[in-house]
Amino acid sequence: MAGKFEIYKAKDGFRFRLKAGNGEIVATGESYPTKAACKKGTEAVQRAAAGAKLVDLSDK
Repeated sequence: MAGKFEIYKAKDGFRFRLKAGNGEIVATGESYPTKAACKKGTEAVQRAAAGAKLVDLSDK
């Protein structure tokens, strides 16, 4: 099963979480003032992740 974004209402606005196929939360988003802005946030993450590379800074 593929992962999914979930948008939900929070005390401070709207937020999203990315869940893996097994249901585990793997990422969460910041607070957005509107549901539409939150949806745009998920779309921005999808675009950025498509070509993202792993940069390991742990040894610096």
